Amino acid sequence: MDLGHVAGDFDKFKYNNVSLSDVPINPNVEFHFILSFAIDYTKKPDNTKYTELTEYTPNNTDGHFFVYWDTEILTPSEVLSIKSKQPNVKVAVSIGGFTYAGGDSSFHATSIDTWVTNAVPTLTKIIRNYHLDGIDIHYRKFTEGDMQGPDTFASCIGRLISTLKDDGIISFASIAPFDGEKSQNHYMQLWRKYGHLIDYVNFQFYKYDTKSTTVDQFIDYFDLQTILYNGGYILVSLKSNDEGGLSVKNGFFAACNKLRSSRKNFMGIFIWCADLSKPKGFLYENQSQALLATPQY
Repeated sequence: MDLGHVAGDFDKFKYNNVSLSDVPINPNVEFHFILSFAIDYTKKPDNTKYTELTEYTPNNTDGHFFVYWDTEILTPSEVLSIKSKQPNVKVAVSIGGFTYAGGDSSFHATSIDTWVTNAVPTLTKIIRNYHLDGIDIHYRKFTEGDMQGPDTFASCIGRLISTLKDDGIISFASIAPFDGEKSQNHYMQLWRKYGHLIDYVNFQFYKYDTKSTTVDQFIDYFDLQTILYNGGYILVSLKSNDEGGLSVKNGFFAACNKLRSSRKNFMGIFIWCADLSKPKGFLYENQSQALLATPQY
């Protein structure tokens, strides 16, 4: 009997009053929470919530990271509590993000050395303070310029992951690319140079067109990313509000069953995000875990 080498559900938390303890957890899967985001842009003003930053203009900090999740609910004690009660739970920080405060949180580095010198201590502080286990790389936009190409991104992120692992700060690292030319160029260069340090590829399959994605097409997409991220453990992904990619009603879990039985590098299911899942009673989290916990003979 084989339960599979399951990474389980990855859930991201943003800023909508969702706590870790709200989410149902099956003890028979490895369950990862990913807190989003830590961003290397100027910190929000004191006592100002993320949702209130409509007139706030962020500035890039060249790798100096700040927490942008709900620190009143997602606290260090909350993380410590869920991990002590659920030994199959790990928690990671996601860096990068997409937009906030009306601006883009693009990757930007004035130099590789400067970015890494800033990123390592600030993220180490966040990871230790919140009792975290890993890091997720989730940049979706990239600044244009001579120093801002895939090589710079790969060197900055690769050296960051390498240092955090070598120092015993994290036990795993994941990346979250999607099927766009700029995203793939940056993340594939990172994979070519540092893929041996990356444990999971949380590919954003929900970025594909919902209307045209069938079960067979979804499996083809998975096989394509398997080729591009050769040797990587790929997680399929689902959006809680059914926007983008292969929806549940169109066969998402049927596709997962096929992949689980036929693809050795199928590692689990990544769900975006807990904020969207809570109003639905975490339906897809429950279904995903039930699927992953079902023994394969």
